[in-house]
Amino acid sequence: MQICASKKAVREFTLQQRKAGRRVALVPTMGYLHDGHMSLVREAKRRADDVIVSIFVNPTQFGPNEDLATYPRDPDRDLALLEAENVAAVFMPSVDEMYGAGGDTYVEVPGLSGILQGALRPGHFRGVSTVVTKLFNIVLPDVAVFGEKDYQQLAVIRQMVRDLDMPLQIVGSPTVREADGLAMSSRNVRLSDEQRAQAPALSRSLTAAAEAAKSGPSIQSLELTIRSVLEQAPLGQVESVDIRDAHTLAPLEGVLEGEAVVLLAVRFGGVLLIDQRVIAPSQMTA
Repeated sequence: MQICASKKAVREFTLQQRKAGRRVALVPTMGYLHDGHMSLVREAKRRADDVIVSIFVNPTQFGPNEDLATYPRDPDRDLALLEAENVAAVFMPSVDEMYGAGGDTYVEVPGLSGILQGALRPGHFRGVSTVVTKLFNIVLPDVAVFGEKDYQQLAVIRQMVRDLDMPLQIVGSPTVREADGLAMSSRNVRLSDEQRAQAPALSRSLTAAAEAAKSGPSIQSLELTIRSVLEQAPLGQVESVDIRDAHTLAPLEGVLEGEAVVLLAVRFGGVLLIDQRVIAPSQMTA
């Protein structure tokens, strides 16, 4: 497994693989890897000959009061996990290597970036779009794999790639969950025992929403169903419950008639957990 600290090294690796006729996949991560990340790596391996994983905690997507300083890091463990998965290369740049001095260019998808989590975290998706664009330009992959747990992020990246004619395929991989339903996240390790015990209320609320959706209820009643389950986690502060068109993320009103995505954001102390599920009336899921 090749470890690349510089842009030049990882780009040369990709170009060598392409000259040999090999297809290259990228899995962007912020490290502190878990089984959810490994599922992305395995999906990438199904779609390419060689997989490159980037590990970079991107400062530009964190707000001034967010958890950049305390974001968990364990590079040695990350490398051991990736080597066990036969990853071809790992790109581990420093902040200086990624951004240098005097950078003043950003990439933004205003419509999708200014709603939902983007409204709660101004500048977050601009930071995501910019760093992902840089990763695509540096690594030059044929395909990139992202988790569906970050549903809005995936939608932003897909639109960015379409709008800017970026020559690669974007693949979404299903959310991987713990045995009790909690979506796997690097931030879960920062939950206290009491918070961790209550956190599966997010997935339970999504299950309740999926069941209620079968009868084609009103959007308002669906939100009430979700919030009633989240109330069972009193340590969690509900930041947002959004029910949106699953394809455009447009707001929905009235009766549920098509596919919708439920997007949750719940804060447990200093830890923000997000989760999502696509739901639909029974006539659409049969």
